[in-house]
Amino acid sequence: RIWVQGAECRKGHLSTVGQREVLSAGSKSVSLFHPRLAAVTAAKPVKMVRISVLGDALKTMYNAEKRGKRQVLLRPASKVVIKFLSLMMKHGYIGEFEYVDDHRAGKIVVELNGRLNKCGVISPRYDIGHGEIERWVARLLPSRQFGVIVMTTSAGIMDHEEARRKRVGGKVLGFFY
Repeated sequence: RIWVQGAECRKGHLSTVGQREVLSAGSKSVSLFHPRLAAVTAAKPVKMVRISVLGDALKTMYNAEKRGKRQVLLRPASKVVIKFLSLMMKHGYIGEFEYVDDHRAGKIVVELNGRLNKCGVISPRYDIGHGEIERWVARLLPSRQFGVIVMTTSAGIMDHEEARRKRVGGKVLGFFY
């Protein structure tokens, strides 16, 4: 008998799938890497490709908020992430944040206050005119007086209320509520 992570399997129930062996025990199956592949997989560390710096920062913050954390470290830092966080702080969804210069891409330490329910990035960054803002508010936010859409306009990065007051359109960056 072979004991693997709490699953008891007999040697006769080994099945090979591609280059790894799978032990099956009733409804549980446990995969083991082939011994020859262990040296290959240990030599090459898998690096995650960063598609969107803003998207990664918002997802990290959302996950930390769900876990009940009080602080979160966002890296790398960018001007767009800092402006987005300053809008979130202005509306009271996060506490203070601090930029830490590490002579690389930088880090941001954010104080969470438990008020953030959901935040996300809109990709691709759709163009919207000032007349279309109301349709996007209805599509993205849970109610009219709850939540913020962040836009980048010719007058800078701002929330949808300010863009409506200034009567400017732009591209949608993301939302939070």
